[in-house]
Order: sequence, then structure tokens, then C-alpha cells
Amino acid sequence: MSGRDGGKKKPLKAPKKNAKEMDDDDMAFKQKQKDDQKAMEALKAKASGKGPLTGGGIKKSGKK
Repeated sequence: MSGRDGGKKKPLKAPKKNAKEMDDDDMAFKQKQKDDQKAMEALKAKASGKGPLTGGGIKKSGKK
């Protein structure tokens, strides 16, 4: 009954998973994801050079 028993117990560490063998479908999927990521970064860089799309100024409600 010492003071060190209280609190949440640490879970046991799970053993590391071995790197699974990737077949051609997995490799193609990873490559496609990398290509999509690069394309998105290029589009973000292109879009960041321009100002905001809305140029309306202060928005007003329909009420008077």
C-alpha cells in the first residue's frame, strides 16, 4: 500500500511489426499517392500567389 501504486498503469509495449512485403499493387498505390501529393503541393503554391477569391469587401446581411 505504498504511494507508488496509484494512477494509470503503463501498458506493455507491443512487439514491433515486421515490414510486410509489398506487391506490385501496393507499390503502384504508394507511387500514385506520392504523385498526388506533389501535384497538390504544386497547386497550393500556385494558388498562394494570388489574393483571396472574394473581393466583395464587407458582407452585409439582407436585413435593414
